[in-house]
Amino acid sequence: MAEFDWSRFVVRIDVKADPDDLYDAWATRDGIERWFLRLSEYKDAAGKLRNGNERVSVGDSYRWLWHGWPDDTVEYGEILEANGENRFAFRFGNAGNCRVNIFTQDEYRIVELVQEDIPLTEEGKFNFHAGCKEGWTFHLTNMKSIFENGVDLKNKDLSVRGLVNR
Repeated sequence: MAEFDWSRFVVRIDVKADPDDLYDAWATRDGIERWFLRLSEYKDAAGKLRNGNERVSVGDSYRWLWHGWPDDTVEYGEILEANGENRFAFRFGNAGNCRVNIFTQDEYRIVELVQEDIPLTEEGKFNFHAGCKEGWTFHLTNMKSIFENGVDLKNKDLSVRGLVNR
């Protein structure tokens, strides 16, 4: 039996939505705040803050704040790929790199997230492999819920802890 690969994982979901809208859900501040984050600040390579519906480019940086977490829980990273159509990648802090692929399989529009280069430490296995996989699974489900039904599943109350939906 092959040894388990703690350095990467893949999560996929089908979402009934226009591919441009799905791409913008990652590559614009307005898009990513719709289904995922409390605050996203994308800055170009010169440090200028991008507008809400302005797409990011390779070399841009970000600062992300999460629903249900205080402002001192912040994620910083860099955009590694942004092809304007169906591929988006970013350095996810200390948790490795994430690559998003948007494609059609049969009649389904698939959003696939690959997180790789996860550190092979106990923290990497617990927080970045298991923890991030759980988080991405929920947030991609939330993306589907919002795009298909208009229902946001996130809990935004900072006082309620230990939920899968925040």
